Amino acid sequence: MNFDDTPQEAEFRAKARAFLEQHLEPLNPDEVSPNLLGEREDEGAIQKAKDWQATKYDNGWAVLTWPKEYGGQGMGRLENVIFNQEEGKFKTPAAIYGIGHGMLGPTLMTHGTEEQKERYLKEMARGQVVWCQLFSEPAAGSDLAGLRTSAVKDGDEWVLNGQKIWSTGAHFCDLGMIVTRTDPELPKHDGLTYFIVDMNAPGVECRPIKQINGGAGFNEVFFNDVRVPAEYRVGGIGEGWKVAITTLMNERVSIGAGGGAGRTKDLFRLARECRKNGRPAIEDTAVRQRLADAFITSKGLQYTGYRTMSAISRGATPGPEGSIGKAVGAPFSQELAAFAMELQGVMGGVMDSSVAPQDAMWQESYLGSPGIRIAGGTDEILRNVIAERVLGLPGEHRSDKGVPFRDIPSGS
Repeated sequence: MNFDDTPQEAEFRAKARAFLEQHLEPLNPDEVSPNLLGEREDEGAIQKAKDWQATKYDNGWAVLTWPKEYGGQGMGRLENVIFNQEEGKFKTPAAIYGIGHGMLGPTLMTHGTEEQKERYLKEMARGQVVWCQLFSEPAAGSDLAGLRTSAVKDGDEWVLNGQKIWSTGAHFCDLGMIVTRTDPELPKHDGLTYFIVDMNAPGVECRPIKQINGGAGFNEVFFNDVRVPAEYRVGGIGEGWKVAITTLMNERVSIGAGGGAGRTKDLFRLARECRKNGRPAIEDTAVRQRLADAFITSKGLQYTGYRTMSAISRGATPGPEGSIGKAVGAPFSQELAAFAMELQGVMGGVMDSSVAPQDAMWQESYLGSPGIRIAGGTDEILRNVIAERVLGLPGEHRSDKGVPFRDIPSGS
């Protein structure tokens, strides 16, 4: 596969660069890639992100792969990759739209009504309304279908009660998408229904979770008699699992696309800056071997991502193959951070960004990257997906298969 730009792609890249140069300050070559694991968004940072997204939308550079009728540009994945490559060379505000644009928007396009698409997608594309994903629950663990948040029909509304956890950015979001249990008499995968929910509705309470890296980007969200209009339902009653799978497939593609590959250049620079036995660490044979392994893995992730994007560009829906990038990429991010800490020696224990190498980016990554192995599906869940749905191996034994959810022992 030839990764050089075609004349048309080179022309598109030049246009993208010209737009970015007009509105943003370029990154210094010695600056590290922006770290998204700190998740220390404040009100000012959120507004800057909204302003930048509106600027992109108004100038025809937002959600490039979305259809034009939904606020996008109807372009292919390669154009999107080119724009992201160029945007990555500039100082940009906090990335707060990955969930909405990468996961929830495609879910609405697949399962939403025409009224929902008309009402929400252009608004989502412009970014003035921010969305979150409300899936995980304390009692369900890795088993999303074991969720207990209930939705009970009451006239033209549904009443939600329950708790979600690890909801990224929920504390600054306006709307969310939530999976609920609407029929406990059915097997656990069959009694679920998917809704849009107003995060400012009465009865919704967000509690940010303080993380070990100092950030508070995750939340636990409580729903106490939250009333949701019937037109907020996405997909049919009892079809929540099917809708949720669409969200999860897009999520795993999004997470796997990063996979630590973009940090490899920062790791190489760190190896040049750090010393080992009185010489630059990059001159040490063992360090060079580990750097070579990291580079090979990063390229494998990059090209696997290209394969997925090529399939999507042909009109395919993200499938179980997207789990491969996430299953490899999430542990790889953690391995990179651990190696970077090792290279720094005693300085690896310093969190002060004014003193630590590369603005303490690796320290934050070391503390935050384990969570990425849980987000979007744990390692174990992803291996099951790959084994059963990619390799065609026999399914894992399940004692709860076909059993009404109400009859499944809860341990409580």
